[in-house]
Amino acid sequence: MKLAENVMHFARILRGAGLPVGPDRVIDALRALQITGVERRDDLYWTLASVFLDRREHFELFDQAFQIFWNPSSGPQGKPSPLPAPPEEADAPGKLLANRLAPALARDSLAAANPETPARPEHDATATASDRERLRKTDFDSMTVDELAAARQLLAHLRLPIPEVPTRRRHPDPRGPHVDLRDTLRASLRGSADLIPLRRRSASRRHPPLVILCDISGSMTRYARMFLHFVHAVTGDRDRVHTFLFGTRLTNVTHHLRHRDVDLALAAVLQAVDDWSGGTRIGTNLAEFNLRWSRRVLGQNAVVLLISDGLDRDPGTDLGQAMDRLHRSCRRLIWLNPLLRFDGFEPLARGIRAMLPHVDAFVPAHNIASLADLARVLSAVPPHPGRLHPPPRRLPA
Repeated sequence: MKLAENVMHFARILRGAGLPVGPDRVIDALRALQITGVERRDDLYWTLASVFLDRREHFELFDQAFQIFWNPSSGPQGKPSPLPAPPEEADAPGKLLANRLAPALARDSLAAANPETPARPEHDATATASDRERLRKTDFDSMTVDELAAARQLLAHLRLPIPEVPTRRRHPDPRGPHVDLRDTLRASLRGSADLIPLRRRSASRRHPPLVILCDISGSMTRYARMFLHFVHAVTGDRDRVHTFLFGTRLTNVTHHLRHRDVDLALAAVLQAVDDWSGGTRIGTNLAEFNLRWSRRVLGQNAVVLLISDGLDRDPGTDLGQAMDRLHRSCRRLIWLNPLLRFDGFEPLARGIRAMLPHVDAFVPAHNIASLADLARVLSAVPPHPGRLHPPPRRLPA
């Protein structure tokens, strides 16, 4: 009976730390332990791991929780030992996992110390509609710590329904506008019919690549962290998403954001970036992107999201030229600027004035509602390739 209770508490800790461990897995774990036994610590470890884990990225968190909860000095029924000292690096993956594990252990210890206290529901949906609506319209820069945590959960569920575009590839379609002569000739050799039906094809449709250029300078630090949560959700939702961060230099973080665990993904991003919360050199970084990455990632009607406040440290003639080349290389260039949250915003900065003529849409990006409105912007009909681009339009905040 004690073993079943401890397995249940251990599963509750893992679920509180973010692992998808439900009651069904607890039942499966108890059945597996009846077969393997608990005489050896290794058998207990690998039996629970085989039942509770289905992703490789969850293994490190499971290992930390197991070493703390099933402490040999206190025994399975004893009180979990305190968390070990995290690594020295400020954003090391081990420290991030320990920070996620500590609240789950604290809640489980509090529930064990007060068994008569009713358990707090994990998701309280009572009177949350107005709170969520207020949270959606709250500026990222003015959110509290609790509001930022709730906003990250909402951002994890945001999606960008980018419309599909026709490609050069074609697929068989009985009602297609194009005749497939090769397939028609091949079908005519199979029989001796007097009438040969025409085989037809139509153009395949696919989501265009999405390229995200995010400013991580000092004036964008608070917004950049929230944008990275949003970009991580978009990266996990679709393929061909390329993300670049720039401050004083350009860094490709596409590979790091493909990690399923958002905390480990952002920890890898912070370790890969050397100029976080530093200066801004937008023109230099855009010129480097055009030179090194444009032909690699901007093919097949790519859409570019430029996230920046436009406050360049050394704006010059190269900024306008870099923006013009970037604009001509992609299907649509959308600029997300947190400064548009101000009603009296005017493009007075020289860098903003140099960038504005070369974007298709100039939209705010300071809260969850503004990021959700991107779906409406991306679903708009793009300008005809043979015509000049219209002036950027600003959408209401």
